[in-house]
Amino acid sequence: MAKKTVASLQTGGGKEHTKCIKMSKNEKGSYGFKTEIVHNDRVKDWFTK
Repeated sequence: MAKKTVASLQTGGGKEHTKCIKMSKNEKGSYGFKTEIVHNDRVKDWFTK
């Protein structure tokens, strides 16, 4: 099943998107991660937010 999903992303519009992972530290000192799939044109904007 996963192979079908990956193959369809590569042949369709999936090459235009990137999975971004941002790490942030909260007040307690622990880290949290935010993941999102972003269009390639908006990756820099997403990280500067």
